[in-house]
Amino acid sequence: MRINEEGLMNRAQWEEKGYQLPQFDRGASIVKTRENPFWIHFGAGNLFRAFHANVAQNLLNAGVIDRGIVVAEGFDYEIVEKMNRPHDDYNILVTLKANGTVEKTVVGSVMESLALDSDNEAAFGRLKEIFTKDSLQMATFTITEKGYSLVDGKGVRLPAVTADFAAGPEKPDSYIGKVASLLYTRYQAGEKPIAMVSTDNCSHNGDKLYAAIDAFAKAWAQNGKAEQGFVDYINDKSKVSFPWSMIDKITPRPDVSVEKILLDDGVEELEPVVTSKNTYVAPFVNAEETEYLVIEDAFPNGRPELEKGGLMFTTRETVDKVEKMKVCTCLNPLHTALAVFGCILGYQKISDEMQDTELVKLVETIGYKEGLPVVVNPGILDPKEFIDTVLQVRVPNPFMPDTPQRIATDTSQKLAIRFGETIKAYAASDKLEVSELKLIPLVFAGWLRYLMAVDDEGNAFALSPDPLLDTVCPYVAGLTLTEGQDMEAAVGEVLKMKNIFGVDLYEVGMAGTVCRYLSELTAGKGAVRKTLQKYV
Repeated sequence: MRINEEGLMNRAQWEEKGYQLPQFDRGASIVKTRENPFWIHFGAGNLFRAFHANVAQNLLNAGVIDRGIVVAEGFDYEIVEKMNRPHDDYNILVTLKANGTVEKTVVGSVMESLALDSDNEAAFGRLKEIFTKDSLQMATFTITEKGYSLVDGKGVRLPAVTADFAAGPEKPDSYIGKVASLLYTRYQAGEKPIAMVSTDNCSHNGDKLYAAIDAFAKAWAQNGKAEQGFVDYINDKSKVSFPWSMIDKITPRPDVSVEKILLDDGVEELEPVVTSKNTYVAPFVNAEETEYLVIEDAFPNGRPELEKGGLMFTTRETVDKVEKMKVCTCLNPLHTALAVFGCILGYQKISDEMQDTELVKLVETIGYKEGLPVVVNPGILDPKEFIDTVLQVRVPNPFMPDTPQRIATDTSQKLAIRFGETIKAYAASDKLEVSELKLIPLVFAGWLRYLMAVDDEGNAFALSPDPLLDTVCPYVAGLTLTEGQDMEAAVGEVLKMKNIFGVDLYEVGMAGTVCRYLSELTAGKGAVRKTLQKYV
């Protein structure tokens, strides 16, 4: 049982083992997609393969669409070379349900895969051809929040971006530069309309994509590398839209326990590949059952009936409310709290943390008591029900191989949105006081304790990647697991950093609380557990 066209010819063999297979004429769809592509996606990673590609497959199976997706990978070309190509763009989705059952689907909705590589004349030429097509309605993205940034973690413009600004759209090297170049091709082909839809898990994602593309258009116009008309095209919402969206689906990296299920079925060539850029990819992806994708309905070239695949289309204002509900209160802050304390307490799975009395109480209090009072109900999703699902179904799912270490990645980039917005809402309220927040400052102190890279038993552990580690770790470098340390002298400067917390913790009156908590968390071995028991 091999995952490619030849291996899937024996459909009965796969179906006997419980695999759901594509129910459409894939050969015909490939031809139609190549001739008249309507959907291109940038970012060939796990979230795309578990969510977008599966939605497209369901719509193909139902006859709602007759073409599939073209996927382009612009960060790590080896994903296309070593995973898509050998498997004829097929992929196995293993849905891990909270009741212990698994659902196995062979996804075949990707009809073409390309490297977004301006040095690859054939691939980049084909991408330019796609962007000249009248049929192209949308480009979607899962390139992570960092993918839209034109600067590094310290705010310095990336060298590749500077070079691309000067050189123009002919052969850019940076990710957004290459996307902007393709849009320029579409502009030159007659200013054809398109929706550029970020589906990355970050606030106002459409604005981040717009700002990056607009910066390229303006730089190129200024340098005489493109016409001013290109800038006007990017800024004409009747031609190019940048809708906001909110996406939510937990998709951990492919897990060995899932690989074993497939191997036991007789599936061959499942070996994961670790690329030279350290991307871990496999011919299968594992994910939870729950998924949400809410999108601002702004598609200047029209769109298929994607709502029939479970996507929700609404206004920008409603997307904003849903996104704030999830990112600032109902999921992401709870995840970050579990990640920080999970690493310190030695947990290897997020689901195991939901057996920990103190950690459960911590996230319940942050979600229901501290966060929910300032959430605006978006109408299409109920905030309390959302938290209920997170804490009762999603995070405790023992079959989800997600780790606190993965979620702790880039925490310095997350705190401002995940907790800072709640603090601001309390500060702006005439009914609530910032001093009522007891456990959000405990998470801040927990993060500073985490940066010491020593667990609650005094053993060293590796910190997850974060662009500001070099900035913040020196502040805690002198701290030890002992009582009586001057926390304000050590970390006071960090607590003023609005870029990290979203607010100056001194200005909102929270710095003293964080320092007090940090003193208790560092009072010796076992102090983290004692502090949690004391306050939650």
